[in-house]
Amino acid sequence: MVALFSLLVIIMLSIIVVRIGSIALELTGLSPEIASFQSQSAFSGVGFTTQESETIVSHPLRRRIIRILILFGSAGVTTSMATLVLTFVGEQGKDLLIRGAILLVGVLIIFLFARSRHIYVIMRRIISKALQKWTTLRIFDYEQILGFSEGYSIARITVRSDSWLVDKKLSEVRLDKYGVLILGIYRKIHRKETFIGAPTGNMEIKARDVLICYSHEDSPSIILKEPGKSEK
Repeated sequence: MVALFSLLVIIMLSIIVVRIGSIALELTGLSPEIASFQSQSAFSGVGFTTQESETIVSHPLRRRIIRILILFGSAGVTTSMATLVLTFVGEQGKDLLIRGAILLVGVLIIFLFARSRHIYVIMRRIISKALQKWTTLRIFDYEQILGFSEGYSIARITVRSDSWLVDKKLSEVRLDKYGVLILGIYRKIHRKETFIGAPTGNMEIKARDVLICYSHEDSPSIILKEPGKSEK
């Protein structure tokens, strides 16, 4: 029975480690979704190859966090498997069913604990304070900095072939006059999607470009319809 409870403790500690890693990655500027995914991937040793993975590998602090998660994950998975074997080895009949039921209920409770929004908020607050105190992580609250709570947002808009923007320079269309800032452009060059950050006014917009726009939530509609025509 000791091995069974040890297994549940290991599972709980694994979830906490993944949560710490996820929040640590968030504090380096990653979105919560990407940070959570990469943290779970590193801890489990799956190692998904995604576009976000490249941004982690090229960032020294994120790379260090992932390295620690991989180290703890390797130890955690090995220990979990060994403890799982010890939990059921030599057990038969009724005792086997009882231990299986206890394990199932324990995992269910841990799952509900991990999925609780209130628990997440409390853990995030505690972990964030600890990371701020004991590490040198640079903290960026992008939602506050970019005013997402004030009605501003970042949108991806694909330029259609019949758009009024096609073959025009950014300096010509003057989107900033309508409260729209172009932060970057995704463009296919030789069949490979390339990101052009902070484009200058001389940058020409091409059909099928994906514009990364920062503006008020209602403003990007100006891109879909030419200003002069929209006022008629």
